[in-house]
Amino acid sequence: MATNFLLHEKIWFDKFKYDDAERKFYEQMNGPMAGCSRQSSGPGASSGPGGDHSELVTRIASLEVENQSLRGVVQDLQQAVCKLEARLAVLEKGSPAHRATAPQTQHVSPMRQVEPSTKKAATAAEDDEDNDIDLFGSDEEDNKEATRLREERLRQYAEKKAKKPALVAKSSILLDVKPWDDETDMAQLEACVRSVQLDGLTWGGSKLVPVGYGIRKLQIQCVVEDEKVGTDLLEEEITKFEEHVQSVDIAAFNKI
Repeated sequence: MATNFLLHEKIWFDKFKYDDAERKFYEQMNGPMAGCSRQSSGPGASSGPGGDHSELVTRIASLEVENQSLRGVVQDLQQAVCKLEARLAVLEKGSPAHRATAPQTQHVSPMRQVEPSTKKAATAAEDDEDNDIDLFGSDEEDNKEATRLREERLRQYAEKKAKKPALVAKSSILLDVKPWDDETDMAQLEACVRSVQLDGLTWGGSKLVPVGYGIRKLQIQCVVEDEKVGTDLLEEEITKFEEHVQSVDIAAFNKI
């Protein structure tokens, strides 16, 4: 009988289903932000006026630090630009172009700025007359001057070459002068050889070299001028001393 009573009562037993359906509908309509806003507005949310204020203070402090660093960079750049401008001014003052143009800009006479047109016309007429007269005379004079300079330089070169001593060809000769036997006086033999005096002949050092059986030969050095003294003439003059000299041989011959 109690069951029948509940059937006739109008009680909404499945209301929670409709509440869930309504919540899902509004979530789909408003998007996911609605759910986040509901969760953030709950009792466990930590956001509030105090949290927003601290975040703003932190951001302002970071911006101030960045502003200070940027200001320092700007000041350094300004100092560098000032130094470059000063150095450029010094270079411009010291350059030759600036020196050449400075007197023209500083010392300009007002009388020179205004000149009579008649004077300019007269100067132009004089220039035309000068150009019309003797057009080819200057070229001829230049050619004559160049010819004269060339001849003068050739003459100076010829004089300098004539004064320079000519190169004399010389030769170094090593002679072997052999005696007849071991009883020959080698000192006397050497005196006889050195007694040969010719134009272009210069005697050098000498020594005695053993040959064998107690016989020694005279080895003597000399320098001769090739155009004045020949080897044949030298051998002929030495072999004239027949009492002491048996033969003359050329041991070495070198050009100097």
